Amino acid sequence: MNFTLLSPSGFWDPVLWLIFLILFGIIGYIIYSRGNPSYKPNTEQVKPYLSGNVEPSKEKIMVRAGDIYWGFITALDEYYVALKRMHTGDLRDYILWYLGIGAIILFILVGGV
Repeated sequence: MNFTLLSPSGFWDPVLWLIFLILFGIIGYIIYSRGNPSYKPNTEQVKPYLSGNVEPSKEKIMVRAGDIYWGFITALDEYYVALKRMHTGDLRDYILWYLGIGAIILFILVGGV
């Protein structure tokens, strides 16, 4: 029984792929089984090596969202101030902006400019 699928870009044989999958699984298991037998989970071995320094608390090293975008927010501060002034929180204003920008885009696409 021939399972080979011929296509314009080559052939695909599921039996051959299954053989390779089993072979690579055996190779992976051999590499995994030769790992360090002295490793013990839930001991001092799982802690990161920090050159003898005490590991700081998670709260001190946590990266906050404001820290990630600090450079963008600082560089574009004038832009954000203008956006904050335009932000009213009223849904009707947002719908008006949406319809206005949509009308401008439609006018440009139809050939007005």
